Amino acid sequence: MAEPLLLQLSGVSKEFTPAEGAAPLKILTDLDLEVRPGESLAIVGPSGSGKSTLLNLIGSLDRPTTGKVLLDNQDLTALDDKDLAKVRNQKIGFIFQGHHLLPQCSVLENVLVPTLADGNPRNGQARERAEKLLKRVGLGERLNHRPAQLSGGERQRTAVVRALINDPRLLLADEPTGALDQSSASNLADLLVELNRESKVALITVTHSPSLAARMSRALELKNGRLETASL
Repeated sequence: MAEPLLLQLSGVSKEFTPAEGAAPLKILTDLDLEVRPGESLAIVGPSGSGKSTLLNLIGSLDRPTTGKVLLDNQDLTALDDKDLAKVRNQKIGFIFQGHHLLPQCSVLENVLVPTLADGNPRNGQARERAEKLLKRVGLGERLNHRPAQLSGGERQRTAVVRALINDPRLLLADEPTGALDQSSASNLADLLVELNRESKVALITVTHSPSLAARMSRALELKNGRLETASL
């Protein structure tokens, strides 16, 4: 018996109107996608193909023009902004190419930011979990350091822990190794794969890196607004 779906996109399209009177610009067209719990998926494709747009729709940072996005059988397209924010905080973790850490805050404080939302059920154990995760990624001695005192790889590892602090069901990574040197990028790829296996969090990464894409359990290419099996 197949495991229930964690994420399902059905007939998703996205278009933008670039200027008044201009024809709508179609980015995604009648796109379908299914992801199961604990799966790892790479989405590849040329710049401008809509990969980040797709990731934003999956993460409820944007809404599709048509179609549905379901997470844990909940239709995200039917939720208002307040309920969407709650889903993002509790069920989805985000990693971007830029770490987006707060420069005035320590590593530990940055990691704890997502736990500050009202009604977060994991607030009580947040600090203990943060320290455990930071130690797990090799930052146990950096808890009180600020981002400027860290290397690029350390800052990105901090961002990974911040994305995981609320124990999300789905982890979204947009070019997570794009700003790193080869060694740091390889170390981060190792970390993402290990965390996916250990914590069973589903991982979707948008990447231009063939080596990172090859580490995922499957890879899809976004082409002409649709997804197809990628040739790596």
